[in-house]
Amino acid sequence: MVYNVGYFVGSLSSTSINRTLARALIRLAPEDLAFTEIPIREDHDADFPPEARALKHAIASKDAVLFVTPEYNRSIPGGLKNAIDWASRPWGENSFDHIPAAVIGASIGQIGTAVAQQSLRGVLSFCNARQMTAPEAYVRFSTDVFAEDGTVSDSKTEDFLRSYLLEFREHIQRVLTVIPRPGSASY
Repeated sequence: MVYNVGYFVGSLSSTSINRTLARALIRLAPEDLAFTEIPIREDHDADFPPEARALKHAIASKDAVLFVTPEYNRSIPGGLKNAIDWASRPWGENSFDHIPAAVIGASIGQIGTAVAQQSLRGVLSFCNARQMTAPEAYVRFSTDVFAEDGTVSDSKTEDFLRSYLLEFREHIQRVLTVIPRPGSASY
């Protein structure tokens, strides 16, 4: 019997070292394992598509970034991770380098988006973003509290969100005082 194994190479680059590792694994595998790559996307490292260039430009024109994230499978949503990966590339052109950043998220569950935020913070640390680490904000979402138009009906929740944003403003001011962003209003 032959077992058909699909494999993913997590990098989009055709020259990825993980693609090389996959080739080595296939060469070394038992004969009863047949491998087929399940492609994710084509390689765009040499020439970013217009959407990726627009994303990098949008980040570069801002003084700070706020990540409002859900949690998918106890981690960062794929679309958000993909956007961060685009914005941090190519090497030496990381759009998040020294940018003031904050993370917040809502979920209907008890622990909010705590695990996604932890994962996101690790990625942002590597991207050299200057993160606001406190207060942490794991919002339990309820339509009884949050109206579609953004109205918050619970005064404690509203007060917490206002204080979170005041802390974020102060964080932005502190970071930009030490590390001004070229081309920003603070520069």
